Amino acid sequence: MKKTFKVSGMMCAHCEQRVSNALTQMDGMKQVQADAKAGTVVCEFDEAKITADQIRTAIEEVGYDVVEG
Repeated sequence: MKKTFKVSGMMCAHCEQRVSNALTQMDGMKQVQADAKAGTVVCEFDEAKITADQIRTAIEEVGYDVVEG
């Protein structure tokens, strides 16, 4: 499954990397593309192993707010 999350608080490449690192460690995550300028995180994942809620929680745990998705 591919899903886009609108995320506030990402401002630079370091922010993108922080989110990407947290998400790529999750079992079932296939691909992550964080874009600070657009305020989005696009995830491709195996929905049999991971849920959108778990992804949302992981983004919030590293300090960013998921405003949609």
